[in-house]
Amino acid sequence: MTSTPILQFGTSRFLQAHADLFLSEGQASRGPVTVVQSSGDPGRSARLTALADPAGFPVRIQGLEGGRPVTREHRVTSVTRTLNTATDWPEICRIGAEEARIILSNTSEKGIVPKPADDAPTFDQAMSYPAKLTHLLLARFHAKGSALQVMPTELVARNGEVLRDRVLQLSRPLGTPFADWVASEVVFVNSLVDRIVSAPLEPAGAVAEPYALWAIEDQPRLISPVRHPAVQIVADLGPIERRKLYILNLAHTWMVAQWRGRDTITLVREVMADPVWSGELTALYREEVLPVFAAAGDDAAPAYVEQTLDRFANPYLDHRLADIAQNHAEKLQRRVGAFLGWAEELGMAGRQPRLTAILA
Repeated sequence: MTSTPILQFGTSRFLQAHADLFLSEGQASRGPVTVVQSSGDPGRSARLTALADPAGFPVRIQGLEGGRPVTREHRVTSVTRTLNTATDWPEICRIGAEEARIILSNTSEKGIVPKPADDAPTFDQAMSYPAKLTHLLLARFHAKGSALQVMPTELVARNGEVLRDRVLQLSRPLGTPFADWVASEVVFVNSLVDRIVSAPLEPAGAVAEPYALWAIEDQPRLISPVRHPAVQIVADLGPIERRKLYILNLAHTWMVAQWRGRDTITLVREVMADPVWSGELTALYREEVLPVFAAAGDDAAPAYVEQTLDRFANPYLDHRLADIAQNHAEKLQRRVGAFLGWAEELGMAGRQPRLTAILA
């Protein structure tokens, strides 16, 4: 079996159409990849088999680029082996100890929530992903393995730091030398990922929009996983996080605030097809959002707005406003309220009447 320098936790269609695709079609890839199913769900055995098919699995790209519809398909061949934590833990530990240079994950936000089994002294399938990772690192420590890079892509702010802090917490009861090794030899990387993956293809593969981003925060000893147009090594994730939160996410929340109580429009692309709604959104960006980004010196924001409008208008994507509306009150504060606070810090307070009105 070919050595796999990348060990990936998670089999989601997002990873298939994001990192796995980039590792397959980019240059200087650190792959190939062993994919690990961490949930132990036996119902996903067909997916695991299909992911490692030498012929690859399909990722279909559908959407708008520069306002024009595009459809194209890629074969992803970066995955060469698949394993399951419920049945293959010793082999996963061997790969983690001997082969891996990078550990990649997207186990969802639920996957990193602490669980009662996390405090067990030995591996337990009921553990959270951070606890499983801790025991995998322990196997590498005992094997006197070299430094390692851990790259979470879960949608958590400062995800590398969050995962590092949890792993260090779990490492200490397993011995001070091990905890010290984790602190000095394991590089935890912050990143931000963005791509709407709208549907699965069976038994493996996915349908995704053209837009894609894997922004990786630079740091000493960073190993770039691949050279690809969607992969950016940046000094600071802050500007990218603000664009996503205050341009894309803020607009989603604004749509929901306008939509609640109506039933004539149910999808984001229907908002864009309606001249009144799309005109109001364009005015919101032009008059209330972009001036704040300009005050912050962010010259990339206008181009991001244009990309975002194309993403919203994607004719192949059924993005339901009812789904976006979940936890609406919390999203209002995190997206709109925080944006108004940022505007105030920049001396732009009082110039966002539409956003102030929906927050009220």
